Amino acid sequence: MYIGIDIGGTNTKFGIINEQGLVLEKSMIPTKYDKLLFLESLTAIILKYKNSNSGIKGIGISAPGIIQKNGLLITAGAIKTLYGVNLKLEIESRTNLPTVIENDANAAAIAEKWVGNAKNFENYLCLVLGTGIGGGIILNNQVYRGGHGMAGEFGWMMIDTLPEQRNLESVSLNQRAAVVGGLCHQYALAMKKLDSGYVEILDAKEIINKALENDVVASKVVSEFYRDLSVGVLNLIGCFDPEAILIGGGISENEKFMIDFIKSLKLLESRHASLNYIKEKIPVKIIPAKCKNDAGMIGAVYQIIQELKLGSGRVTSQKKAL
Repeated sequence: MYIGIDIGGTNTKFGIINEQGLVLEKSMIPTKYDKLLFLESLTAIILKYKNSNSGIKGIGISAPGIIQKNGLLITAGAIKTLYGVNLKLEIESRTNLPTVIENDANAAAIAEKWVGNAKNFENYLCLVLGTGIGGGIILNNQVYRGGHGMAGEFGWMMIDTLPEQRNLESVSLNQRAAVVGGLCHQYALAMKKLDSGYVEILDAKEIINKALENDVVASKVVSEFYRDLSVGVLNLIGCFDPEAILIGGGISENEKFMIDFIKSLKLLESRHASLNYIKEKIPVKIIPAKCKNDAGMIGAVYQIIQELKLGSGRVTSQKKAL
C-alpha cells in the first residue's frame, strides 16, 4: 500500500491507495502556507499512517507548479513559501520512505489513464480547475513535460485585451476561468464595487446557485466564467488536436456546471469558422474526469509504484508508456 497526497492551494488531501489504484481511506486538511508548518503537517500525516501500517511502501505527492525530476519545486502555484523547495528530499529525510513528487495536473492525467476515463485514449488533455488551472498533456501515451517541466501551465494563457499597466495575469485563465482564482475572484471584484465590506465566497457552488436564483451579479459573472473557460478550451483544441479533454477538480462533479460549460463551448465553437467546420470530422470529447478529487493522489501513487518497479528492474525504461 501507498500514501497518496494531493497538495492544493486551499486544501491538502491524503489517503491510503493500493496497487490497483483503489483509495482505501482518505481525509483532508487546510493547506498551511508557512513552509515549516506545511512540512510538519505532511510529516505528521505520513508518520501516523506509517506507524499504524507496516505495509506502506512509498509516498506519491501531487503538487501545483513547475516540478523538476529530482523533486525540486521551481514554483508551487499559490503556495509561495514552497518555491525553490526540494519536496522529495524534505519528505524522505523526515519519513525514511521513498517519495515521488508529480505536478498535480500531470498526476490527474495519469490517474485517468490508469483507472479513469482516459483508458481508450492515447492523446488527451486533463484540465484541473481549482485555485488555478493546471493542465496534464498526454501525447502518444507519454506525459509531455516540455523542456523545463513547465508544459501544461494552461492557466497562464492570456485571453483578453491586455491592460495598459497592471499585471498581465489579470486577463489570464487563472484569474478568469479557474474556480477560486477565477470565478470566486471575479464575483468578489464585482460585489466589492457594490459593497466595500463584501467578504469573498470561496465555494463556487454558492455562486452558481445564486446565478440559478437569477442573482444579477452572479448570473453575469458565471456566464463570463463559462465563456472564458470555453475560449481557453477552444485554444487548446486548436493547439493540441486531442482525442479528448477531461475536466477535473471538484467543480467537475457538479452536473449543472458540466452541462452549462459544454453548452457555452459549443456556442462559441459554432461561431469559429474553422473549428466549426472540422468539429464533425475530427470530434473532440469533453468529459468529466472519473477520479474527481482523488485524481492527484491516485496519479502520484502510480508514479511511485513505477519508480519502485524501476528500482527493482521490473520496468525497463523510465519512458515506459502509461
